Amino acid sequence: MSGTTTAAVAPRRRAAGAGANRWVVLVVLCVSLLLVAVDATVLHVAVPAVTEDLRPGAIELLWIVDVYPLVCASLLILFGTLGDRVGRRRILLLGYALFGIASALAALADSAQVLIAARALLGVGGAMIMPATLSILRQVFPDRRERALAIGIWSAVAAVGAAVGPLLGGFLLEHFWWGSVFLVNIPLMLVSLPVGRLLLPESKGDGRGPWDVVGALMAAGGLFGVVLGVKRLGGGEPVVSPLTVLPLVLGAALLAGFVRRQRRRTYPLVDLAMFRRPAFSTSVGCIVLAMLALVGLELIAAQYLQLVLGLSPLETGLRLLPLTFAAMAAGLAGARMLRRFGPRRMVCAGFCLTAFAVVLLTAMGRADNCALLLTGFVLLGFGLETTLFGAYESMLSEAPQDQSGGAAAIGETSYQLGAGIGIALLGSVMNAAYAPGLTGGVPGVPASASVAAGHSLGEAYEVAARLGGPAGVALRRAAGDAFVHGLHVTLVVSAGLLLLGAVMALRLPRVMQCEEVPVPAPRGAVESQSRVSV
Repeated sequence: MSGTTTAAVAPRRRAAGAGANRWVVLVVLCVSLLLVAVDATVLHVAVPAVTEDLRPGAIELLWIVDVYPLVCASLLILFGTLGDRVGRRRILLLGYALFGIASALAALADSAQVLIAARALLGVGGAMIMPATLSILRQVFPDRRERALAIGIWSAVAAVGAAVGPLLGGFLLEHFWWGSVFLVNIPLMLVSLPVGRLLLPESKGDGRGPWDVVGALMAAGGLFGVVLGVKRLGGGEPVVSPLTVLPLVLGAALLAGFVRRQRRRTYPLVDLAMFRRPAFSTSVGCIVLAMLALVGLELIAAQYLQLVLGLSPLETGLRLLPLTFAAMAAGLAGARMLRRFGPRRMVCAGFCLTAFAVVLLTAMGRADNCALLLTGFVLLGFGLETTLFGAYESMLSEAPQDQSGGAAAIGETSYQLGAGIGIALLGSVMNAAYAPGLTGGVPGVPASASVAAGHSLGEAYEVAARLGGPAGVALRRAAGDAFVHGLHVTLVVSAGLLLLGAVMALRLPRVMQCEEVPVPAPRGAVESQSRVSV
């Protein structure tokens, strides 16, 4: 009897210890998030080296780059809800192990096929890690004021990771071979595994009913199809292409079937009743719109800096750093702003500030205006991070504690979908505004050359180089002017979408509702729905 009593109270004692070390837990979670965020972008600068060494075909190269975010986005709901069932810390630690193994395989890959498989495994590991970090954070910070600060630090780390990826990759490529961009993950994972096992608390949902395996697979398949179709659209594939339409249609059908199945089940995989809460559904929509603007604008800005202004990749990365630093500042100040202004005014103001920054950047032209770019990028980073912080915090606080893994997965899925849609939508707007400036004909340039140059600015420069002479100079100048015009049109469309987000944010709560910290149950009491143990 006494042994049973000791075993029963041990989890509560250890959970209390975990609560006392909650800031150390936050550090561990942020380190793991940093690795996932860095890995999403670190390969971009290594693509030329990978191409030269492994000689992949065009389709293989596309999969090398895209398979990681594609697999990660499609499995977020599966692993987020599985963590609610079997234990969030358990899923996180398995994700650490898989991420380390996949990193080693990627670094030592001797063929494109092996690298694609390793990158897919990295996506699986990332899908296990990302929602687990948010759901454990929700568990160890029951007080909303403290949780707001923790989410601010978490989101600032995510911004740092996305920006550090290309810079770290560039540094490693200057001194080592391309596989080194993956090897850096291994020592950090070797440290994170034992530290995470010792410090991170285990937590589960209420465990009622069986885990919906079929529903999880439907969600994974549906998201895979939708994200794949959106990525193909963003890559310039024709809308009517079967390889674009088929994944979108099948993915949408699977997701519709998933929603229908969840509504009928007594114990659904994802409680869709959360979406009936205005704060939750609005927060998800705000995340999609914010990421739609951020990723699309970053992609176009990078092209502008390199192709129009002629900056090197490293110089381009350094020019975009103010955006990251501003995002970090907004994340760290987010908790104070949330308490002072409340979710509604904070998210709405973030959208409006971002829209103002985007309109300001329409003054960009063929000449380098460093002060304008610095001001625009700082306002853009601060505004978008303010929006994302307020949306994530409201979404996570609205979700029931036993559904925190599923809620975190929905938030991360919205993030990934917004990024994919942003590249597709804003890229399409950019192309539609850019092409007519060249396909209509350029004086002194053959019609066939003008049409070819209308595909992209990079291709226009290649055609101009082949033409040479006055015709090449004229085509290059016309292509640059057309790109700047397309950039302005895209920025105006982005501003409109951001203002739509500001209107949407009016459905959020006016003030921050602070939750009371739960009082620990006396010994021998029945455990609450959300069980905590180590």
